[in-house]
Amino acid sequence: MKTKLILGAAALALIAGTASAAELKFKPGEDAKFNWKSYEDFKSGHDLKGQSLTIFGPWRGEDQVLFESVLDYFRDVTGADVKYSSSENYEQQIVIDTQAGSPPDVAILPQPGLIADLASKGYLSPLSEGTDKWLLDNYAAGQSWVDLSTYAGKDGQKALYAFPYKIDVKSLVWYVPENFEDAGYEVPKTMEELKALTDKIVADGGTPWCIGLGSGGATGWPATDWVEDMMLRTQPADTYDKWVTNAIPFTDPAVVGAIDEFGFFAKNPKYVDGGTQAVSSTDFRDSPKGLFASPPKCYLHHQASFIPSFFPEGTKVGEDADFFYMPPYASKPDLGNPVLGAGTLAMITKDTPASRAFLDFLKTPIAHEVWMAQSSFLTPYKGVNLDTYANAPMKKQGDILLNATTFRFDGSDLMPGKIGAGAFWTGMIDYVGGKPAADVAADIQKSWDSIK
Repeated sequence: MKTKLILGAAALALIAGTASAAELKFKPGEDAKFNWKSYEDFKSGHDLKGQSLTIFGPWRGEDQVLFESVLDYFRDVTGADVKYSSSENYEQQIVIDTQAGSPPDVAILPQPGLIADLASKGYLSPLSEGTDKWLLDNYAAGQSWVDLSTYAGKDGQKALYAFPYKIDVKSLVWYVPENFEDAGYEVPKTMEELKALTDKIVADGGTPWCIGLGSGGATGWPATDWVEDMMLRTQPADTYDKWVTNAIPFTDPAVVGAIDEFGFFAKNPKYVDGGTQAVSSTDFRDSPKGLFASPPKCYLHHQASFIPSFFPEGTKVGEDADFFYMPPYASKPDLGNPVLGAGTLAMITKDTPASRAFLDFLKTPIAHEVWMAQSSFLTPYKGVNLDTYANAPMKKQGDILLNATTFRFDGSDLMPGKIGAGAFWTGMIDYVGGKPAADVAADIQKSWDSIK
């Protein structure tokens, strides 16, 4: 593994060396939709000529190319020699490197649990004073991002150790606009309306939902997203936080209730294409295909922003298929507009002027807009120009983030692996198979209690 990483880093160093001389993707000052003032303002006080910066992150392939295009602007404005590297097993590699005393200057990771572990062992440096206030002022649902970025250090004291950058949205329901138009259906704005639409489709002789939990050894995971979304729509955010840390057990009525909220949709054979028995046996990659059948085998599909990768070839999102925000309950206005998602967080693993400058660079609109203008990038940063999004669907998802009153990270990813990537998955299969929610919750909690 180490040999492979060293060879990979050498190749990337060559790429980085040539990238600094490459033309910037968008020439500064030419396109008025970019915030070039933020770029020019950043230049003062950030002369890093002769200094190097190493960044280690999860992005490979096309995502790496896109991130490199952002790094080009940091190289250009500071003069720093920036080298980015990744690894197929980046979670293990960052642990190896930090323990060996040879960490990168900056690490970017999508696992808050791993970040918490690194912070607790003293491998991270707190971010600059005032970063928490910056997030509160500049990110929609700012307190959520401060909470997500705050961890206990080696001394047990909590501090802001991470900066959220590049976010994914999971609270989405997919549909085919033409099918809605033909049937006279409207996009629901509340959970009550979504449930009413579900019943209306059945009354009209159709099937409302396509749901598939199959995923090989990971079968069951799509149901965890459902339950997490329903937790955020039925309970306050602090209840969600207590749940994912085991401060309240799975057997708590709030959790059992959220499981049964999922069951409202998944356990009624009239509501699901193929009936309830098809929920567990249908692969999640195949489950949205019913949206595109003629006549439709279903009208609605709950899944994260990545699912168009499994739509029929040539499907245009925004035209042939579209999505809406998984709505909140009108009867629970105090819960606001919660959004479930995931994302990456940047942190300082070697405290240098260059690493701190890079974290400051992530506060500029340009560091977001350059990637936004290409593809596959969402941000809750209120200071960006939404018109820089590469297309209308990305802008629409960006709007969902900006309208969020609460953002919470995927709960199963915050739980211990034995639970979030184990007992929770299998429990959802048992539940869809007919086991009562209370019994399923008790089984999952028993697994959690067994962790020493």
